[in-house]
Amino acid sequence: MHDTAISLIELGAVFFGLGVLGRLAWKIGISPIPLYLIGGIAFGTGGLIPLHGIEPFTHLASEIGVVLLLLLLGLEYSAGELVTGLRRSWLAGLVDLVLNTAPGAIVALMLGWGPIGALTMAGVTYISSSGIIAKVLGDLGRLGNRETPVVLSILVFEDLAMALYLPILTAVLGGVSLLGGLTAVGVSLIVISIVLVVALKFGRYVSALIDSPDPEVFLLRLLGSALLVAGIASELQVSAAVGSFLLGIAISGSTAQNATRMLEPLRDLFAAVFFVVFGLNTDPSQIPPVLGFALLLAVVTAITKIGTGWFAARSQGIGKMGRARAGAALVARGEFSIVIAGLAVGSGAVSGELAALATAYVLLMAILGPVAARVVEPVARLVVSRKPQTQA
Repeated sequence: MHDTAISLIELGAVFFGLGVLGRLAWKIGISPIPLYLIGGIAFGTGGLIPLHGIEPFTHLASEIGVVLLLLLLGLEYSAGELVTGLRRSWLAGLVDLVLNTAPGAIVALMLGWGPIGALTMAGVTYISSSGIIAKVLGDLGRLGNRETPVVLSILVFEDLAMALYLPILTAVLGGVSLLGGLTAVGVSLIVISIVLVVALKFGRYVSALIDSPDPEVFLLRLLGSALLVAGIASELQVSAAVGSFLLGIAISGSTAQNATRMLEPLRDLFAAVFFVVFGLNTDPSQIPPVLGFALLLAVVTAITKIGTGWFAARSQGIGKMGRARAGAALVARGEFSIVIAGLAVGSGAVSGELAALATAYVLLMAILGPVAARVVEPVARLVVSRKPQTQA
């Protein structure tokens, strides 16, 4: 009873603290992810007051957080939108892939983390934060802008790339052979293809199977199917994250809208626990040695993302101001970068310093991204207004 009481007190303090941090983030206009990570670091290994009574709950809750993050990401897209987005943005997506995986891989090799560390850090620096970007575009009233579909197309390409990348990373982290890795990729491709076909042809049946007029029944079916699919996908070496993402794609129409509305509070709760758990497992004493590399990566990958957005918007005939807004919108990194680093560190296949570098990097980028999106327009206007004077 005493241990249970201590666990409840610690868990209650964590949840209340997350609420305070979330409110603070809302007040100052940034994503709460950096504050959740800082909170986890403060109460984890080497932190101010280490918490030891909540590990069983937080471990499972953080896994559920990843499932819900990817499920709601999938709910944002239909299979048709994914296919259309892929056709529209494949060239810009390839440019994005090359420009933004290279910095992470190079830094990992410089730090002596080997091919596995390079593969992990390539994913960390590649993937933009769909959650932060969507929130910033909504807050700034840019959802109807001409460049926004271009930004969303890039995000769709990245999400599809992740559906292939995560099984490869999982296989490598598990130490499987080359044949095993190729098998995992093959299974992933087959599963993705089947899900897309099912979503395109029979999506209404999947939605009908989950849908219910009763909110309680609907939530139980939805959450149950998400966990079932995630678990089966994990057994097939496709990764739980990809499984939940693909389920989200297969759900469409009003069912997807109702699911998003109902799951958003749960996602935010469990995702917050995930970020805290990642922070708990990060030793703050390891951050200072890699902070310089985190700053370097932040500067370089901010420039490469801006370049990606500029290239993609220009290819669609959008003006310079729209190109600048598209590039700045893509800068933010967040939840997916931490998911990738968490998979790698949790497997024990990479150094704990990678967690410290990923944490510092995401802290910087989750703050820099929204700031860049907000200031890019006034900065661009200032540059344009001064240009004739410079030429004169």
